[in-house]
Amino acid sequence: MSRSGGPVPGRRSAGPRGPSAADAVPAAGAQAARAGQLAAAWAPVAARVLLGLVLAWFGYHELVRPSLWTGYVPVLSPASGLAVILVLAHGWVLLLLAVALVAGVAARTAAALAAVLMLEIIISLTATGGLSDLTLRDVGVLGLAVCLTGASQQRLVLAD
Repeated sequence: MSRSGGPVPGRRSAGPRGPSAADAVPAAGAQAARAGQLAAAWAPVAARVLLGLVLAWFGYHELVRPSLWTGYVPVLSPASGLAVILVLAHGWVLLLLAVALVAGVAARTAAALAAVLMLEIIISLTATGGLSDLTLRDVGVLGLAVCLTGASQQRLVLAD
């Protein structure tokens, strides 16, 4: 306000509506920084649980209906008993890794084993059927497992 009681040209006042939009910019930046810190702290947990759910899903299905998966076993006939046994063993390994990842037990080791397992799957799929949408999906899951292998600071980990 000027001495005459009127507003000063070029100067904003908070007025009855509260702080101006320019005052809110630093608060929004601080909230964005806080959200980024929160995401960085909890992203490995979310990634670990989601990878565990993917492994559990496929492990469960391999155990429940192994005959649907025997066609993915390289070199062996899908109708062979050995192919069924290998699919069942693979399903149990997937489930064990899933439980370890979700529970946070030896999480980095479980992620490393999941990465090796995914690499085996990708090589097998590529050798038998070439590159496909299935293979590229598994490349993404491999990438997630590799990233978790390097995540040394994780929350909700029982042992690592």
